[in-house]
Amino acid sequence: MINKFVQLILLVFILMVFREAQAQHFQLESLNKNILLKVDAEDSLCWSVAYRNKLVIDRTSIALQLHNQPYAGRKFNRAKALVSSHSSVIESVVANKDKIILDEYQQLTLKFGNEISVEFRVYNEGIAWRFVTGLDGNIEVTNEQMNLRFPAGTSTLFPQETSMYSHFERSYLLKSIDTITPGAFCSLPVLFTTPDSVRVVFTEADLYDYPCMFLKAAPKGLMQSQFPGYVLQTRPASRGSDRSQQIMKEADYIASTPGTRSFPWRVFVISDDDRALVESNLVYKLSRPLKLTETSWIKPGKVAWDWYNANILTNVDFKSGINTQTYKYYIDFAAACGLEYVILDEGWTKTTTNVLESDPEINIPELVSYAAEKKVGIILWLLWHPLDGNEEKILKTYHEWGIKGIKVDFMQRADQYMVNSYEKIAEVAANYELLVDFHGAFKPSGLSRAYPNVLSHEGVRGNENNKWSAYASPEHNVTLPFIRMVAGPMDYTPGAMRNAQKNDFGISFNNPVSLGTRCHQVAMYVVYESPLQMLCDSPSLYYKESQTTDFISRIPSVWDETIVLKASVGDYIIIARRKGEQWFIGAMTDWTPRKIEIDLSFLPEATYLMEVMKDGLNAEKNANDFKHEISEVNNDTLLTLELASGGGWTAILKARGKKIE
Repeated sequence: MINKFVQLILLVFILMVFREAQAQHFQLESLNKNILLKVDAEDSLCWSVAYRNKLVIDRTSIALQLHNQPYAGRKFNRAKALVSSHSSVIESVVANKDKIILDEYQQLTLKFGNEISVEFRVYNEGIAWRFVTGLDGNIEVTNEQMNLRFPAGTSTLFPQETSMYSHFERSYLLKSIDTITPGAFCSLPVLFTTPDSVRVVFTEADLYDYPCMFLKAAPKGLMQSQFPGYVLQTRPASRGSDRSQQIMKEADYIASTPGTRSFPWRVFVISDDDRALVESNLVYKLSRPLKLTETSWIKPGKVAWDWYNANILTNVDFKSGINTQTYKYYIDFAAACGLEYVILDEGWTKTTTNVLESDPEINIPELVSYAAEKKVGIILWLLWHPLDGNEEKILKTYHEWGIKGIKVDFMQRADQYMVNSYEKIAEVAANYELLVDFHGAFKPSGLSRAYPNVLSHEGVRGNENNKWSAYASPEHNVTLPFIRMVAGPMDYTPGAMRNAQKNDFGISFNNPVSLGTRCHQVAMYVVYESPLQMLCDSPSLYYKESQTTDFISRIPSVWDETIVLKASVGDYIIIARRKGEQWFIGAMTDWTPRKIEIDLSFLPEATYLMEVMKDGLNAEKNANDFKHEISEVNNDTLLTLELASGGGWTAILKARGKKIE
């Protein structure tokens, strides 16, 4: 009787184990135990995430649909699960945020035969997943489905698009996800906040030979993946248009690509601490490593920019504009302030489509020679359309001229062809030792790790908007670091020298004014990440405002270490960054004036000279007002930062006995 009872118990136990194995349930936990990923591969491939025992992402289904192939993730063969751990150190070639990056994660790989697998990674800062295929020949991807579910009551800062043909310069609209009109969609990155106040920034990494993902709202708060189709035919959007296209015909698939490949990572940065969003290096970690063999020629730096200020100079004895004399003035200014580059923006070419000849008023050889004597490099703007298909001829010519970099503009697309074009431009530019700034561009998605000559991307509603709108408000400016900047460097183009409070703001295309204080603009040089950082305003104004200019010129554009001291999405941010032995602190607020206390315990043991630019006592009435101070501090010092409405605060710290350079 006892033996039969034991046999029955054993049989039940075996059946339970067999049933659990058949059920295909898997779990993966972050090393700090904060994040728990659950994956269910029984009937369809679904996953969910909890953060500190709080549901963050609900049951989310994923599938890869191919022409003449079954769905990966739907009624597929039983998965074989492999779990592994990884720990390494990445040394970045161009240190956008941190020179040394610790790369640690747990990985779950589900293999469905030899043809398709799905990889999940769990980091302390978030999770990521991607499809991997091992199919013969070429494949056509008709869709990559993700039905993303959040807990009821989740809100979002939604960069809503009206078309996938876009400059990707959006405002972030605060919405509850269940109130978004079905069919409305956004570009990435996008921020979600759960009812438990956990933040989730969703974006993508390692984007190659594949279109960008968008997110589309569906009923009941569901968010679904959406992609631009494979473009078969285009034409100019209007007669004579040199930059805007109309897409005439798309294929019934989103990508045509080799059947053996890994697909882009779907990246979720997760935390209940807003500081962690800004500190994240997750996109960089998940992107493919360096492809270049020689990188010593890549020189990040700051750029004197002409377009924002309409080439307007004052107190000069020549007519300023797009001419050789004007650009010599810019070069002299860059040399005097220690700036590495001057950009020649739209107008320097003979026509916008003939980018191998200059306007008759511009002497490129003379400017390159003049700049070289002063140790300043020249960067050239050009449209994407004439560059497309002519990369080798054009970029080789620029290299022969002595040009140091290019700013490529008006791509406006995010389909597979355009993604491939970015890589082609990066590769050919690297062959000719040219830096790249992608303007009119989608967000960075890891390309700069493989090609570190790609220093910046636009894809941000930045200072240029001051010329025609009030979009670049302080509230917008302190939202960007938590969303757009999570994806990578952004060419916001700071440095406006005409500054106004809300009631004093007025639009002037040729003499633009920024919203917020002078010190709000200065702080951007510490807060905003861009290894190619612009000074947007006129050299004549910078000469007049020499104290501000001298301060800005001493702030680096790359960093060895980043620490976010205090932060709240859309409200304020305070960041400390280190370059060598020198530290920099930048603080920005929205329209709300604030007093915020910080301590300097992050500093190594020493006495420091701290040079500060802060809002003046009258900055509430005159946004140009600031105060400059120098004091002594150490790692026991407590500071109270007083930020005016739309204000800022910036400090340069150097150990005593070493001159502040």
